Amino acid sequence: MEKIRVIVASSNAHKIEEMSEMLPLFELVPMKNYYSGDIEENGKTFKDNALIKAKFIAEKFNIPAIADDSGLCVDALGGAPGIYSQRYSGGSDGDNRKLLLKNMENKRERTARFKCAVCLYFPDGKALFGEGACEGEILLSEEGQNGFGYDSLFYSYDLKKSFGNSSAEEKNSVSHRKRAISDLKRQL
Repeated sequence: MEKIRVIVASSNAHKIEEMSEMLPLFELVPMKNYYSGDIEENGKTFKDNALIKAKFIAEKFNIPAIADDSGLCVDALGGAPGIYSQRYSGGSDGDNRKLLLKNMENKRERTARFKCAVCLYFPDGKALFGEGACEGEILLSEEGQNGFGYDSLFYSYDLKKSFGNSSAEEKNSVSHRKRAISDLKRQL
């Protein structure tokens, strides 16, 4: 069976790798092979931003595109960093983790979740969405070197350890992205 070629509207190599493992029926092509610019994510929700990115690429290159938007939502911070997770501090992943720990100082309530919305957009205007979340809490300090972003600060209730101490296979079995893509796959 021939794979369906789909552009991944992301420049995040970690996300593309995770999505490729979860969508073996698709030939996922990095956006950088087609487009090197930025796509302004000005939506108010993860779903809005996933649609903005996938629609832009699909319409520009007349090929199906998939995009996700995801982030960490911390209850004690009113859902922050949320859709601003990647640019929370204005710096690197390490800077984002440092700011999160600073903002969580003296917070007793540490529950949090990773959320993800994924959009598969076709050039004819058809859009399919999937959404997922995984529950956990913010640790007092970083644990583990695996993953990326906030993984070393997120204790997964499903895995009973931080994503930073989890293998890629373990994380992908319970992650927000896995759950969003599973939700999307049910519609295909």
